[in-house]
Amino acid sequence: MGFHKALVVAALLAGGTFSAAAQERTPAPEGASAYIIAPEDGATVASPVTIRFGLEGMGVAPAGVDSDMTGHHHLIIDIAPDAVDYTQGVPADDNHIHFGGGQTEVTLDIAPGTHDLWLLLGDANHIPHDPPVRSEVVTITVE
Repeated sequence: MGFHKALVVAALLAGGTFSAAAQERTPAPEGASAYIIAPEDGATVASPVTIRFGLEGMGVAPAGVDSDMTGHHHLIIDIAPDAVDYTQGVPADDNHIHFGGGQTEVTLDIAPGTHDLWLLLGDANHIPHDPPVRSEVVTITVE
């Protein structure tokens, strides 16, 4: 992917630890959803790419902050939503970018080609809510 591993390390430091065992999931309010404000689905963009996050029906709180009806964003790159185990903490790697500080925007170097992006909200411990609060997949082409 080419974006900075320091971002992943910082996200891990901000967010705590991950467990392989399934953990109790935090309930999400009915109708809550995440969405990608920009870029739009089908957009052709140049790298670095600025991705802006939106959230409806919930609030944003940093990882480690356990507050009702809140969570923090995870940007999922090139992994299909049906390939994710929503009972596990979100991993941290080049395809799962954590925003444990409560960030709602990022600029990333993304390799040329077609990429699928989507957001998954995690609770204070990076566990997806029940039901999962996620965005639709946005497909972009990076030139």
